[in-house]
Amino acid sequence: MTSSANPADGPWWRQLNRYHWFVFSMASLAWLFDCLDQQLFILARPAAMKTLLPPGLDANEYGGYATAIFVAGWATGGLVFGAVGDRIGRGRTLTLTVLLYSVFTGLSALSTGWLDFAAYRFITGLGVGGVFGLAVALIADALPDSARTGALGSLQALSAVGNVTAGLISMLVGQLVATNRVSADWSWKLMFLLGALPAFLCVFLQWRLKEPEKWVKAREEGRRTGAAFGSYASLFGEARWRKPALFGMALCVAGVIGLWGIGFFAPELVGPVIERSLREQNLPAEKIAGARSIWIGINSIVFNVGAFIGMILMTRLCQKAGRRPAFAVAFVAAMVATIGYFQFFNGKGDIWMSAVMGACQLALFAGFAIYLPELFPLRLRSTGTSFCYNVGRFLAASGPFTLGKLQAALKAGATNPEAKIDAFRSAATWMSGIFLVGLVALWFLPETKGKPLPED
Repeated sequence: MTSSANPADGPWWRQLNRYHWFVFSMASLAWLFDCLDQQLFILARPAAMKTLLPPGLDANEYGGYATAIFVAGWATGGLVFGAVGDRIGRGRTLTLTVLLYSVFTGLSALSTGWLDFAAYRFITGLGVGGVFGLAVALIADALPDSARTGALGSLQALSAVGNVTAGLISMLVGQLVATNRVSADWSWKLMFLLGALPAFLCVFLQWRLKEPEKWVKAREEGRRTGAAFGSYASLFGEARWRKPALFGMALCVAGVIGLWGIGFFAPELVGPVIERSLREQNLPAEKIAGARSIWIGINSIVFNVGAFIGMILMTRLCQKAGRRPAFAVAFVAAMVATIGYFQFFNGKGDIWMSAVMGACQLALFAGFAIYLPELFPLRLRSTGTSFCYNVGRFLAASGPFTLGKLQAALKAGATNPEAKIDAFRSAATWMSGIFLVGLVALWFLPETKGKPLPED
């Protein structure tokens, strides 16, 4: 069985009927709110660490540990729910994962110490990890083949809307702190409570969402023939699926470490740099915390506006030049942009650099959404996609940990804030070499542009 790859005339969205739009909307909202919760964690992390840690412990270092635990939960959720989605259906499993990450994002606000905060983040990660592979497989199997590339690239681009919304929430909370309506210690709790709202999406997911007809027929046939759905033994037992699984994972590890181990630690650079400039303006101490939070939110919005543009451009590049050339350009651009950002960002006038780094780093993720489902058959599509995108996070979880340890080593003996900032810059610069791993993995993966989805 093969899927037609003949392109239809006109843009991809004109090829969708009403139900296609419903599937695309539900999958995109699940991923959008998933990214909202991820970004809220990033933005709330510095304030949460300051509140939850006892005096004397480094907030950046323990923020890295909390992120590593969250990413490990993410990897575990991808491993489990990707296989479950192939076995019992993408729609119902997607509903479960959205409910899981929403509830435990809200519970994170109730944390009283670092350990319970880390536990809530791990369980949140389980839900977060399941969404991407399920949403991508759902769209790949339910929408017309000629609309697949544009729809999947757009799904990933819309994640920037969730990230921008998180930035707006950060700015709102920062304004509440600046006007003494909310205390600084309560600001991060409020952000996590707002992140629980996507649980209401589950109602709509359960309302009309049906499993793709293609999956239903294949699952019925599989029960008669004994074909393995969602089987890791099948994924790794057959060479034709094992090779793309392993090198696809390496491809994703480079992008995930680059984003989660380096790029998403931009607030830890922006915050001190902006705070320094605010102190130079002789602002009262009680105003600085709120103003700092507002500027971190602005930085997040600028970063994600750039990300949206980068993901749209990556989608076009994948369509025009092919998947492998597009990835080669994106990995080089991500490394250059990340090094440039952490070396040269020095104040509010450099906020535009966040847009450039966001465009280059997140362009890779639009490529993942398009490319990964094209490497695996229907019975392993969610499993294989989730394995590559999420299970590689077990390795990627080392990124924040390594960044924290490298920073600690570089700032050993530092006695002033400037030296600590310089150590952080150097650590992020050295870590940016991870993007070269993606270039190496790319050599071992096939070009899939214009080819049908693989089937047994």
